[in-house]
Amino acid sequence: MLAHISTEYYVRLEQGRAPRPSGEVLAGIAGALRLTQQESDHLHVLAGTAPSRTRLHRRDVRPSILTLLERLPHTAGFVTSAAFEVLAWNDLAAALMEDFARLAPADRNLARKAFLGPLPPGATVYGITDDGGFRHHVVMELRATLARYPSDPAIIGLVEELRDASPDFARLWERHDVQAAPMLTKTFHHPVVGEITVDCDALTLAERDQHLVLYTAPEGSPSADALALLGMLGPETAGAAVRSVPPA
Repeated sequence: MLAHISTEYYVRLEQGRAPRPSGEVLAGIAGALRLTQQESDHLHVLAGTAPSRTRLHRRDVRPSILTLLERLPHTAGFVTSAAFEVLAWNDLAAALMEDFARLAPADRNLARKAFLGPLPPGATVYGITDDGGFRHHVVMELRATLARYPSDPAIIGLVEELRDASPDFARLWERHDVQAAPMLTKTFHHPVVGEITVDCDALTLAERDQHLVLYTAPEGSPSADALALLGMLGPETAGAAVRSVPPA
């Protein structure tokens, strides 16, 4: 019943007496058996069919990752979903970037912020110098995300919104690029402490298709001092304490 097929047909499948099942039938069986996405994909490989992608991207952050963010006082850290939604962050990330707690969930999306603003003429998102590189990265990541979640209305809606409202996004989307140069460092022009250059590491949280992004500065560098000053000023300059945003 859970797989939406008859008992007789399921028995014939198990006994190898039925025709090769379709991708839709296999997706129903995988769902009924509560297979993981990897197990479901393997089932389709064994059967010689293309997997049916009907899952939604996850927005719940693992508690251990929230704890890790709290224990990184000298690192600006935050978690993004497959759709570039900021799901969790620590004080220093909020002070360096902005107070995500004061934003509506839709406004915490870095893809929207990069392409839809609003920003003053000549300004960049959070004052980063490589704004063009970040936009290129966003487009390519969203293309891959749409391939993984072709039935997710949130992903579909975001891509359609950006293509309709941003000529820059539409232009980059039509290029069909598949690989961007890695962003190893970023330079922020912060309104309170000035220029900060940080090392940028994005760690993949594979089981939830999320990224833990960490910004650090070499010990003893002017940027490390600037981050330390932001930490002393506290989240009231631009941020808030670590929070996890529930699914919208």
